[in-house]
Amino acid sequence: MIETQSISKEVLAAILKGIDEGIHVVDLNGITIFYNEIAARHDGLEVSEVIGKPVLKVFPSLDKETSTLLKVMKTKAPIYNQTQSYVNLHGAQIETINTTLPITVNGKVAGAVEIAKDYSRLKLLSESLLDLRKKIKQPLNKAAAANNVQYTLDSLLTINEEMKNIKKEAAKLAKSDSSILVFGESGCGKELFVQGLHHSSSRTEGPFIAQNCAAIPESLLESILFGTAKGSYTGAVDRPGLFELADGGTLFLDEIHAMPIELQAKLLRVLEDGIVRRVGSPKSSQVNVRVIAAMNIHPVEALEKNQMRKDLFYRLNVLTFGLLPLRERKEDIEFLALHFIKRFNQVLHKSLSGIGEDVLAIFRQYHWPGNVRELKHTIEYMMNVCEEDFLKAEDLPVIMKQQLQKNKQDFSLKIQPLKASMEKQEKALIEKALQETNGNIKKAAKLLEVPRQTLQYKLAKYNIEMNNRILVSNTHEGAE
Repeated sequence: MIETQSISKEVLAAILKGIDEGIHVVDLNGITIFYNEIAARHDGLEVSEVIGKPVLKVFPSLDKETSTLLKVMKTKAPIYNQTQSYVNLHGAQIETINTTLPITVNGKVAGAVEIAKDYSRLKLLSESLLDLRKKIKQPLNKAAAANNVQYTLDSLLTINEEMKNIKKEAAKLAKSDSSILVFGESGCGKELFVQGLHHSSSRTEGPFIAQNCAAIPESLLESILFGTAKGSYTGAVDRPGLFELADGGTLFLDEIHAMPIELQAKLLRVLEDGIVRRVGSPKSSQVNVRVIAAMNIHPVEALEKNQMRKDLFYRLNVLTFGLLPLRERKEDIEFLALHFIKRFNQVLHKSLSGIGEDVLAIFRQYHWPGNVRELKHTIEYMMNVCEEDFLKAEDLPVIMKQQLQKNKQDFSLKIQPLKASMEKQEKALIEKALQETNGNIKKAAKLLEVPRQTLQYKLAKYNIEMNNRILVSNTHEGAE
């Protein structure tokens, strides 16, 4: 029994050590009884500096109230996804997102376990970006705004009539202050289009701030959007969020369907009344921000998958634009390819005259999953390797060649001459019927629902033999 318990402890320890998150376990007295290498790496410590020691001694900046491990033992209530900022034994500032759970044995608290994800570097980077945005927030003039936004609606190049109409409508509706929802596949030019909307709006001299909602964890995204108040959590300082920094301008929220549902509810309130409240602050402030949201899937799909609140969708869906994928505007393929050749002639100091018809034929049949972005990068690669004065099929990227070859093979497997395909299928069915009837022609004909004479004709036509066994003759069939 003792040996089994020892093995179980070793197995448990091995599992906990292998988890790619910080694990910290303390007993009822706050003494650390397990602490893995990931947790040690987060905290800038050695495992030996923590095991067997009181948690408050190892982390002197914490106390009984601020230590989540000690708190859950006292309250018996778990804490999920809480941001924690603290100074470790060596004086380093650590930022983590913790889930802390009390450990109960026979209904009594025996300790606590904390699972921690380190996001110190990500938080530092995000806050640095916020501080930088705050510094560059100006009274903006038109020259400064031109530096803030790189693209206009004219930058969205197209000869496709539907895309031209989308651009015309965008130029007209850009003057409104209503929220806008843009959707389209990755690489079809959503951010370029959104910058064009801002440039054409009455807010063109105001700030344009973009944030990808999928790039930052939930607890950090909230503070990035709404800001933080000093003391809202240990180490927090007064810092404005993106809504405050975008005041008087446009806030572009990309991949909004990746924003947690709970945070979407808070975003909805800001859209409704224009009032933001920093995390941890009792005070609210009014902002004048136009929100443009984008997603790389269709809104209906996001709603069906519960990735987006219906009320938020209806609030954003005042003005909506759906950008077409490149494969649905094939006339743009050659037009854009020639544009990119001209651009990269300047960048790469080359003088290519154009593109071969064989390449254009391949481009027209290709699916372009990466859309315009993929076309641009394909042209850039081809121009780097091209040794002639025009692009040829041998200059195509290896991955595209492989995909085209695979498509060609799949096509040859799927499409065969109808007569040959039917004869092949017919022969296979006859052979299967003969196997199931042990070579009895009459039974096989009945199974196939054809006359016996027809089956005999097919046997001769396809030269079918049953593993060199003699088929049952007509004279023997009369006894059946």
